[in-house]
Amino acid sequence: MVQVKVFDCEHEKDLEEEMNAFLSGLNKKDIIDVKYHIAAIGDPEDEQVYCFSAMVLYIKAA
Repeated sequence: MVQVKVFDCEHEKDLEEEMNAFLSGLNKKDIIDVKYHIAAIGDPEDEQVYCFSAMVLYIKAA
């Protein structure tokens, strides 16, 4: 069965750690695709907030 796992973090290192922990439990051949996105919110006069997100499309073992 094809599944998705979505990650959303404020810091890229947190995203990296969460994804690595999840991916370590999968067989490489079961990973179909990984999508990555960064969004910045705010204006130049205020502090910008970043959102680092990713989606893993994979085959879940039965």
